[in-house]
Amino acid sequence: MIGIGTLINIIAVLLGTAVGMRAGAALPQPMRATIFNGLGLFTIALGLQMFLKTANPLLVLCSLLLGGLLGEAAGIDSGLHRAGAWLEARFSGAAGDEARTARFVKGFVTASLLFCVGPMAALGSLQDGLRGDYTLLAIKSVLDGFAALAFASTLGVGVAFSVITIFIYQGALTLGAAQIQMLLTEPMISEMTAVGGLMVMAIGVGGLLELRPMRTGSLIPAIVLAPLLVALLAYLNPLLLSLLSLAGWQ
Repeated sequence: MIGIGTLINIIAVLLGTAVGMRAGAALPQPMRATIFNGLGLFTIALGLQMFLKTANPLLVLCSLLLGGLLGEAAGIDSGLHRAGAWLEARFSGAAGDEARTARFVKGFVTASLLFCVGPMAALGSLQDGLRGDYTLLAIKSVLDGFAALAFASTLGVGVAFSVITIFIYQGALTLGAAQIQMLLTEPMISEMTAVGGLMVMAIGVGGLLELRPMRTGSLIPAIVLAPLLVALLAYLNPLLLSLLSLAGWQ
């Protein structure tokens, strides 16, 4: 079972999207643009707050660079866009309308990344799987619901299909919670949060404010690399200290 928290999250996003699409249709374009800009600024500020959790900025940088290389080699960002285009063609029945397809894909990719890269998604899913405590995911659901409302008012129904990503990502974490919890330490979680924060900032800069195109999806492997690098440093530090001691440097 994927967990009650994830189901609540999915329902909240769907409800927020439905309300947002109705509200968006009633708003004039200048007002929708202003709302979108506000969302972009808030997203950047949220990402910065998450990044400040790091205790080792260099580790975050290495995670992003290596993760970006792996993501590009795997074609993750392109795959997300192709998935969005396929969903739009499959369910909207408006194939051939390039503007509508681009809007759908942007809504799907932006919402999918934003709803899944934060620490609440990972930690809430682990709590739900280990103890049946979905409090954190319930709080996240409220936030995601309002975010979906705002996004859907400008990006449309593509936002609703982000629930597929939520289902797969949070569901997998919930099901594998016992094994994952044994591996993660507080420093690992902090660096994962910091990496996720930079990805959230990239969403604000590239996806919402459109200041510079960014292939944010390709950075997804960085979230996995961050805890691995923390573990590697924890393993190497005692070894390096021992070698320095033997060499008479201490």
